Amino acid sequence: MAEQGGHPPSEGLQAADSVLGEDEGVTVQELVEDETLGFALHAGKRGLNRLIRNARVQKSGLALVGHFHGLESWRVQILGATEVSFLETLPAEARRRACEGFAGLRPCAVIVTRGVEPPPELVVACEATDTPLLVTDLKSSTSINVVHAWLDEKLAPRTRIHGVLVSIFGLGVLLLGRSGIGKSECALDLVMRGHRLVADDVVECAVVRFQSPHGPPRRVVVGSPAPLLEHHIEIRGLGILNVKDLFGVTSVCDRIQLDLVIKLEGVTEGHQLDFDRLGVDEHFHEVLGVKIAEVTIPVRAGRDVAAILQIAARNELLKRAGHHGAKAFRDRLEQALLPSHK
Repeated sequence: MAEQGGHPPSEGLQAADSVLGEDEGVTVQELVEDETLGFALHAGKRGLNRLIRNARVQKSGLALVGHFHGLESWRVQILGATEVSFLETLPAEARRRACEGFAGLRPCAVIVTRGVEPPPELVVACEATDTPLLVTDLKSSTSINVVHAWLDEKLAPRTRIHGVLVSIFGLGVLLLGRSGIGKSECALDLVMRGHRLVADDVVECAVVRFQSPHGPPRRVVVGSPAPLLEHHIEIRGLGILNVKDLFGVTSVCDRIQLDLVIKLEGVTEGHQLDFDRLGVDEHFHEVLGVKIAEVTIPVRAGRDVAAILQIAARNELLKRAGHHGAKAFRDRLEQALLPSHK
């Protein structure tokens, strides 16, 4: 199996932390309808169309004592057992005022965790302000992680690219080029050599935040297949093939970070393109504002392009490890020629 090294397809990935526009976001109804999350609607049904515009959740216990500074209505609010037990210690009138003040801020959604029964005053206040009140058996920390992961996926900036995405030695390699140049055939050849297909023809790209254990978070682009095309590839003369059925589950990958863009350029006899002969110059391809390393590879009849793509991926891995072969050769060459200029 050739697939090795690189980084996990989705480890440490989170959506870029930003607030979307007033008409952008995901509705609370979508959050409730996803049965895998385990959130049940308790009150405020008329507010299910409210938009969640930020992936970060707030645990806003201070709002229950009238400190509303920093509470943002476009973020999901979490009330755990501690906050609910505090409400229960208040006199009835104070409890009512606290709940009305909190719900009066019109948060997009409020989640009560640990299977705690929401106080009646909170239920009434949420109904009066059309604020969706959700309940879950999960503890607060787990609920926050679940909501974060779900919103990270839903709110990430996205675009579609016409190309082929493959995983080579664990690197996400995006193949670009005119229709018919052989992108899909190269991908199939790579799969037969032990690498993995991510997407053919349409690549869904999203900007996410990668939290590295060895440095600050950075923005990266993650690619995945269009839902209807997942695991499928089109080969001229054969039609649509299901790669997973043909080669097994290890031949496909659901999503991966884009690490390298390779442009395939056709070369015909008598027409030569201007390529970088040494490989010293670095080029980048921008996707959703993120710069990704790019190389251009000439394609001609009889050339083993798949093997060259493997070498390109290995070379990129070497660069990331701090070894740039072309620059090292240039430096040695300059040192060797330096005495002749004295």
